[in-house]
Amino acid sequence: MTDQIDLIDELKWRGLLYQCTDEAALRDHLAGGRRRIYAGFDPTASSLTIGNLVPMMVLRHVQRAGHEPIVLMGGGTGLIGDPSGKSAERQLMTRETVESNIVGQRPIFDAILGDSVTVVNNADWLSGLSYLDALRGIGKHFSVNMMMQKESVKSRLEDRDHGISYTEFSYMILQAFDFAYLNRAM
Repeated sequence: MTDQIDLIDELKWRGLLYQCTDEAALRDHLAGGRRRIYAGFDPTASSLTIGNLVPMMVLRHVQRAGHEPIVLMGGGTGLIGDPSGKSAERQLMTRETVESNIVGQRPIFDAILGDSVTVVNNADWLSGLSYLDALRGIGKHFSVNMMMQKESVKSRLEDRDHGISYTEFSYMILQAFDFAYLNRAM
């Protein structure tokens, strides 16, 4: 039995809601029925860090409010590496390492969210994309000018010693595709 909570009030009280474009519309949306809310996790290690606890707890509050938390494992994006907060490019991991890390992390989600939590892996939809399909179907919707304004890109562009590779630069496109895919498929 879940103890129903008001999700917005709970997140505010805990300092977990920083900004909201239209709180009234969000409240109306959440009141309109059971919603699916996801958080993404990078499989960069066989376990999670304390930094992963915050989004996991948000998902737990989502669950307590009667909504469905979705754990999005970055089996595809983990092969690229998130440039956010990094001063140099991450070492690329093998597919086997990424998959092993996903397997190692799964019991942690089950322990916090229950073994019936929905866990999806973005490698399931990203791995099937051809390069041309990605450029034509996804890339055409992104402005390079906008992408260069992102802090994760801007700070790396200013660092002449390391810079940013096209691979890492494209990471945000994959994240956006995750959102579009999950919105369509779930």
